[in-house]
Amino acid sequence: MSCCVGCCASLTCGLCTSAASTITKKSARLGYCGLFGLSLIVSWVLREIGTPLLKKISWINTSDTLSDEWFQMEAVLRVSFGNCLFFTILAVMMIGIKDQNDRRDGWHHGGWIFKIVIWALLIVLMFFLPNPVISVYGFISKFGAGVFLLVQVIILLDATHSWNDAWVAKDEQKWFVALLVVSVTCYIAAFTISGLLFIWFNPSGNDCGLNVFFLVMTIILAFSFAVIALHPAVNGSLLPASVISVYCAYVCYTGLSAEPRDYACNGLNNSKAVTTGTLILGMLTTVLSVLYSALRAGSSTTFLSPPSSPRAGERSPFLESEELESGKGKKEVEARPVSYSYTFFHLIFALASMYSAMLLSGWSSSESSDLIDVGWTSVWVRICTEWVTAGLYIWSLVAPLIFPDRDFY
Repeated sequence: MSCCVGCCASLTCGLCTSAASTITKKSARLGYCGLFGLSLIVSWVLREIGTPLLKKISWINTSDTLSDEWFQMEAVLRVSFGNCLFFTILAVMMIGIKDQNDRRDGWHHGGWIFKIVIWALLIVLMFFLPNPVISVYGFISKFGAGVFLLVQVIILLDATHSWNDAWVAKDEQKWFVALLVVSVTCYIAAFTISGLLFIWFNPSGNDCGLNVFFLVMTIILAFSFAVIALHPAVNGSLLPASVISVYCAYVCYTGLSAEPRDYACNGLNNSKAVTTGTLILGMLTTVLSVLYSALRAGSSTTFLSPPSSPRAGERSPFLESEELESGKGKKEVEARPVSYSYTFFHLIFALASMYSAMLLSGWSSSESSDLIDVGWTSVWVRICTEWVTAGLYIWSLVAPLIFPDRDFY
């Protein structure tokens, strides 16, 4: 038996070492994404099966009146706290890095075995903290999650404008046709989604005024985007307007689908029990959404490239060359600037940790313990995100008219 244990431990250590070496050679961003994704899996697993374990910990189970929902939320918050603390520490350590000759550049790209151990220890240590500390973190996480949603929206706006500018810059008829085709397709998709939502979330025989209001606002916003973007005085384009319209329709759907299952106007309430497959699908969607936002932020030169970087204002590939990401080639090129802000990159992951905790805990509302991200708090967060997205997009169009002397691009 001891021989088997020793072999398993040796194999695990070898795999970790191999993985860490591969991360160093390829892309540090992939390694950090892996840790973040693993933290989401751990959070979900403990949310589902960790309640009996937490009840046995005396400094966590301080009262006989605590519900299972409370323990589920506590498990999620503690894992999120450890993950958030890990990335916050890295963000602080990376402040002020301007070129790859800085010793801390190697800390960002290397030392993966050490970082994995520290990450695991931080998560474990969070389960030794008293409950009031976790309660404070849960309160702060609501604001951190809101900031992450705001960053997510800004990244989307930046991506759509960059997409449009890239195709227009080609100055060829086929690209203009492609712009028109994509724009029309996106608008058809946006209005189709809105029509389906009217069927699903406005069932006959029920007073669903709130849902109708949300849907009508979504349609009005979609029309407004096109009218404002195509106005002669506005330097806009139909492509960003159409993409933002689809996104707003999608966010509206996520908001309406988050309504409590016993709400008569929720078209998804005919399923009394949510299967394991549905939960897994919802979790995968959450993981992909959060990871994409963090990765997009990590690749966005608009927000991350230091002013001194020659890449500022350009688009960098997601996977940098081996020499750039692993810190090699420093002898050949002196004081080579970093390609993105390491501090902001880690800060995005810290905020994403707070956001994922709010998703898995239902924004700490305990409205629906059996479902992920379901309840009226989740509904209003989604709808407000849609409206903020619309407001920021409209502002990006009209701001140059209101302040002509300022550079917005």
